[in-house]
Amino acid sequence: MRVLLLGANGYIGRYVADRLLADPAVQLTALGRGDDADVRFDLATGSPGALTRFLNAVHPGVVINCAGATRGGARDLTRHNTVAVATVCESLRRSGCGARLVQVGCSSEYGPSQPGSSTAEDAVPRPGGPYGVSKLAATELVLGSGLDAIVLRVFSPVGPGTPAGSPLGRLADAMRRAMQSGDSELKLSGLGIQRDFVDVRDVARAVHAASLSAAQGAVNIGTGRAVRLRDAAALLARVAGFGGALHELDDPHLGSPPAYPYPDGCGSWQQADVRTARDRLGWRPRINLEESLADIWMEAACRI
Repeated sequence: MRVLLLGANGYIGRYVADRLLADPAVQLTALGRGDDADVRFDLATGSPGALTRFLNAVHPGVVINCAGATRGGARDLTRHNTVAVATVCESLRRSGCGARLVQVGCSSEYGPSQPGSSTAEDAVPRPGGPYGVSKLAATELVLGSGLDAIVLRVFSPVGPGTPAGSPLGRLADAMRRAMQSGDSELKLSGLGIQRDFVDVRDVARAVHAASLSAAQGAVNIGTGRAVRLRDAAALLARVAGFGGALHELDDPHLGSPPAYPYPDGCGSWQQADVRTARDRLGWRPRINLEESLADIWMEAACRI
């Protein structure tokens, strides 16, 4: 099976590449902006015609799109998350390769949800910020393209390689610095939010499964269990051996308003309904949050 992977040097893309390279039946070609890509191409600025010619030359059976941006203003997010996907869809329609498209979407497309609820794929999307809007627009382009396509709406990915700017990445870095300086107290904010954390290696397994599946439409990828960031912080402290106190700057008992460190526009709660992934992809998460956090800490500790 010939697979064209877009965004192979990103957080999720790196693990998808590793997963595909471990499959002897896959012949992988990576396309991206970096020097380490097999083929250099910028989806945000490149023409559909140029990408079409490449597709006709390589003739992949599956195209996986992990490319995109999570930070930046509305124009940058739209260019990298929406315009880029429009280029992919247009190129696949023009091409004669007939490739299946696996698009990596995100839970920010849904926006805020009711605490205690599980968000299913038929929920009405109400993204709470430009990132979610740009990803939702990409999903609509994919699902309305007429292509053989699936969109994986990934909830909160964690694990080794977690970006330093992400909430759990910042938490691990703050704990590292506290231990390095001998501080007995760590002051944190936004610990009241709850997210469905799914290990990035499980996400890669889901992408692999989707590439082999005939399933179409949107499919949630998560664990089906929301975890309070406060509990994740306590678990990280345990695996790190941090014996100090975790002090919440936005403790409601202190009368201060909550601060949400997640830039996803999803408010205080998100939890995936993952029955579709189980039923249509045969996929279930395997790696628990403690193992994910231990791997995050191992990378952070190497910087001490």
